[in-house]
Amino acid sequence: MVMEGRVCEDLTPRYYALCAIGGMLSAGTTHLAITPLDVLKVNMQVHPIKYYSISSCFTTLLREQGPAVLWKGWTGKFFGYGAQGGCRFGLYEYFKGIYSNVFVGQNKSFVFFLSSASAEVFANVALCPFEAIKVRVQAQPCYAKGLSDGFPKLYASEGTRGFYRGLIPLLGRNIPFSMVMFSTFEHSVDFLYRNMVKRKKEDCSIGQQLGVTCLAGYAAGSVGSFISNPADNIVSSLYNRKADSLALAIKNIGLANLFTRSLPIRMLLVGPSITLQWFFYDTIKILGGLPTSGEVTTDMKGGGRG
Repeated sequence: MVMEGRVCEDLTPRYYALCAIGGMLSAGTTHLAITPLDVLKVNMQVHPIKYYSISSCFTTLLREQGPAVLWKGWTGKFFGYGAQGGCRFGLYEYFKGIYSNVFVGQNKSFVFFLSSASAEVFANVALCPFEAIKVRVQAQPCYAKGLSDGFPKLYASEGTRGFYRGLIPLLGRNIPFSMVMFSTFEHSVDFLYRNMVKRKKEDCSIGQQLGVTCLAGYAAGSVGSFISNPADNIVSSLYNRKADSLALAIKNIGLANLFTRSLPIRMLLVGPSITLQWFFYDTIKILGGLPTSGEVTTDMKGGGRG
């Protein structure tokens, strides 16, 4: 969806289906690829005294559990974040189409925030059961091997509630992240075309368009990871029974640690991951005959939005 004159043309079931498939494949594959970094992050959050730095966590895990430990939880990453990505990207486009027509003349950021927040609610309901298993598998060596034995074990011990124990902090982590991520991406795309490329999107080559996508995606991921870091620490604490409530988790971790614990590795993790997601997502859209993501200015001289 690039210009207002094309909104009706783009917003079809085929468009949404391609966006959902693109989001599912891009998110699932990129999260799978960064599983080793995620294992380090989760263990540093759950056992901060034992794993006080990235290097200590890496060497200790390898020494105690072997190289295979770095790929623990990969099934939860692939299927869980694939489901989340399909909902996140597909429903974002769906809600953006609806809200753009409802809130005509409103600030674009308001539409981006509302669309991404609405989509993220559904995305996290889909992700939550997979995340519950993944975090336990990664931080508890003897818990389970993966989804196949993790799901029945968790259900037997905690019932359905166990799968959604961390839903509220997960929403608290991912809704602000998604709102900032999509808004930053949209504004970055517009800024890059207006001030650096200085040409309309349709006048640029596919390589140039994907280059803009990658730059905007990295900016979006980096900003979003900082905003959502406190809730990410709370999620890991709750899932691994380090606290029984949201308030107790915050008290145990400490206000300052909410923002700083595991932040370097999380920014290392999220920035490239989101960049790759946007790159694969827009590549799939191009292969499906759709334009790349992000609204752009139609009149590069006048600066008016299309």
